[in-house]
Order: sequence, then C-alpha cells, then structure tokens
Amino acid sequence: MAQVLILVDHTSAKVAKTTGELATFAKRAGDCVGLIMAPAGQGQALGEQLANTLIDQVIAVESDDFARHGAACLVDAITQVVEKVRPDAILIPSTSAGKEIAGRLAIRLNSGVITDAVDFASDLSATQSVFGGSFTVSSRVRVGIPVITIRPSAIEAEVGGSAPAFERMDVVISDKAKLVTITDTKPAVKGGRPELTEARVVISGGRGTNGDFKPVEALADILGAAVGASRAATDAGWYPHTHQVGQTGKTVSPQLYLACGISGAIQHRAGMQTSKTIVAINKDPEAPIFDVADFGVVGDLFAVLPQAGQAILAKRA
Repeated sequence: MAQVLILVDHTSAKVAKTTGELATFAKRAGDCVGLIMAPAGQGQALGEQLANTLIDQVIAVESDDFARHGAACLVDAITQVVEKVRPDAILIPSTSAGKEIAGRLAIRLNSGVITDAVDFASDLSATQSVFGGSFTVSSRVRVGIPVITIRPSAIEAEVGGSAPAFERMDVVISDKAKLVTITDTKPAVKGGRPELTEARVVISGGRGTNGDFKPVEALADILGAAVGASRAATDAGWYPHTHQVGQTGKTVSPQLYLACGISGAIQHRAGMQTSKTIVAINKDPEAPIFDVADFGVVGDLFAVLPQAGQAILAKRA
C-alpha cells in the first residue's frame, strides 16, 4: 500500500474543500498524510479543520518564516519533511502558488513533476487535459517521488469518519532559503461569490451578453455560483480579467458549467472542458460550444436565464 503526502492549502477560505479533494485522490493509492505549513502556534488549530477528511495523519510544520520568505522557504521545509516521511507521491493544489512550489520541490528532490492533473489513479499515474482540451493523456513519473498538482474541483471530496492523528515536525530553514524577504502583501479583493477556481458551479458570459452581465450574475446568485467570462468579454472591458476562463485565463473544473453567449473557441474550451456537466446557451445552433456541451439551449440568454432562475426559485418554494 502506498503512502501519499498532500499539501494543505490553509491560505484558502475553504481549507477542507481543497484538501478533501486531494485526500480523496490520495486514498485511491493507500494512506494519506496531510502536511500543513502553518504560522507559529497555529498547526493544531488548522489540523482540527481536517477532521472530516480522509486524511490518516496530519503533520504540521510551524514557522513565521513561511510568510516572511515565501516559496523558497516553504520548499526548504517541505523537502526535509519528505526526506523523513518518504512518501510514494506528493499531491499539491494546482494554484499559481502550488505550481511554483511543485516545480521547485521537484528540482530539490530530483523528481518528475506533472501539473494541472484532473485525475489520479492507484498506480500513481495522473490524467491531464492537454492541447487546449483536445486530448486526454495519462502520465506517470518514472524518476524520484512523483510531484503532482491537481486542479480544484476535479473530484467530489469524500467525508472521513474519524479525526486524523496529529504530529508536529521540526525543520531547520537554511539561510539560502531566506534570501528573499516579503515586505508587504495585500489580499485579493473578493466579492460575495465563490472563488472561480474552487466553485462547484460556474456561470460564464461571453460576447453574447453585449456587456450586460446582470442576467448571468442574477442566476449565479440563485445557484451560489461563481461568475466567469470569455476573453472576448474581458478584452472588451465588460468584466474583470481576473474572471477570464480559458487558455490565457483561469482553468476551472466545476460540477456544473454554464456557458452563456459564448461561441466556444478552442482557447475558452481549454479552460473549462474538464467540467463535469456543461450547459451551453447560444442563439447560434452552429456555435462550437455545443460540441463539448452535455446540454444545449438554442436561444437568447436574456430570455433563457431569467426563466431558468424563476423555475429554480419555484422548485425551492
């Protein structure tokens, strides 16, 4: 039975969600060990948040140096934990920070790295969607300990039955890892909707909105969904670039993706094609988005979305 180490992203507002997904993948291979890189004195509290996951053991490394010196310091500490634990694979959230850590860690461990995986198997192989979503490939690291980043929402997190065992581990951060000092940070400005890459439901608008995202936002609020946008919409200044979904934007893999007024160019499909269920709404029956959609509605989004919202509210009443 293999042992898989997962990196807990405690900077996310939904610690248990992201970590629960990684743990669900890890348990396919064997035992799951969660690693928390925590500020001094916070390891125990963060570990308690993982009580309902499939993690068998939690290891906490505590240091204020992580926030002060960034990725190099984190990787220095993670490397020491890996050398002690000797896991068979390492899973990391596929965020911008996670991919930076994965790349640095793979170099330190002289290991192969796989990024943006959408699946992980018991034989430690990973599945990726590549070339703009045109192909699905299965890959396996042959050198060293596999370091794999997993896209958020790539799987439904399963619930565990008992609290994992907890252990603190001491490490020694080298002076070389402290050469960079972070002098100031500012949290991203967030609204009341879920984070785009973590949301279970994403509703995106494109050129067909003509700059009016009100119907998209209204349905998103009813469903508790995140709002995305195509490149055409963000380039036109209709919606912030931080919400762009696609090859040059963010990659999402929600349980449900609604594409509203989006033609479905390959650049956009590359960022959402791994969604579990795709619903397309477009006036053009020949729009390429229908080629990847599970369900399609040929119609005007300004008529379809309000009706859908009313029907959903009626069902809830």
